[in-house]
Amino acid sequence: MTRFPLQVTVTPEDTAAVSHFESSAREAIEHIATTPLEQLLPELAESAIRFGIKVLIALLIYFIGAWVIKKIRGVLRRIFERRKTEKAIASFVESLTSISLTIILVIITVGTLGVNTTSLAALLAAGGMAIGMALSGTVQNFAGGIMILVFKPFKAGDFIETENGYSGTVSDVNIFSTKLTTTDNKIIVIPNGTLSNGTIKNYSQNTMRRVEWLVGVEYGTDSGKVKAALGEIVSAEKRVLYIGSGAPADPLIEVNALQDSAVQYVVRVWVKSEDYWDVFYCLNEKIYTELPQKEIGFPFPQMDVHITRED
Repeated sequence: MTRFPLQVTVTPEDTAAVSHFESSAREAIEHIATTPLEQLLPELAESAIRFGIKVLIALLIYFIGAWVIKKIRGVLRRIFERRKTEKAIASFVESLTSISLTIILVIITVGTLGVNTTSLAALLAAGGMAIGMALSGTVQNFAGGIMILVFKPFKAGDFIETENGYSGTVSDVNIFSTKLTTTDNKIIVIPNGTLSNGTIKNYSQNTMRRVEWLVGVEYGTDSGKVKAALGEIVSAEKRVLYIGSGAPADPLIEVNALQDSAVQYVVRVWVKSEDYWDVFYCLNEKIYTELPQKEIGFPFPQMDVHITRED
């Protein structure tokens, strides 16, 4: 077992404080021992009265301070309610303000009794630093939660995708973590520190989204015929939006790429965010079933193989 020597550094101020305490205690003991009882009792009574007055003043300060702190919390609560501040932020600020003011009130009350509060303040500061270092990860999540609740990159009910691959509907946002409900009804709890430092895709913040299909057809198929067939499929879908209904653009159907085995067409339309997947799957099926009915075929990968024979 390895033993580490304990090193204690004693400063001149510490030595002076100890010497002063010893001197005061020695003088008090000598005074009690040498003073007659009939003279000592009035002094003790006077000291008790002075201490009692200090206690009464300290209690008065404490109760008045507690009343003021309660009023301050009430004012903060009304301000947050009037501004419709996020409940988690409002609750945290109220609690933090109350705890901080209560600590200050206790230090003032103890100081009123004649106790030196310098050491107490130093002890509280050292304890706070130790707790902060021990809970560094929690503090990071807490700071991330404050940023999320203040800047609102998402809110409850939004469908988001995180940088580490998680996606789902936000079911709850609190100070330390965020809960997602996935499409297969699983609950994922993500620390806010990770969320605030990463990329977040929010699919619900905007009211409209663009849907895109890439359709490959055989070489030699008339381009006008393909565009007309795809245009009919898009026109038949009532959930597709146009410029007249607030969309950024009308549907787009164009040749996108000339690939090895197919001519690729791109189809882009705008829909409401809540209709995205329904429209995507519906038109997927229509493209697959209706294009062959119009004699537009889907190609398969092909390879030309030439065999030569050498005599």
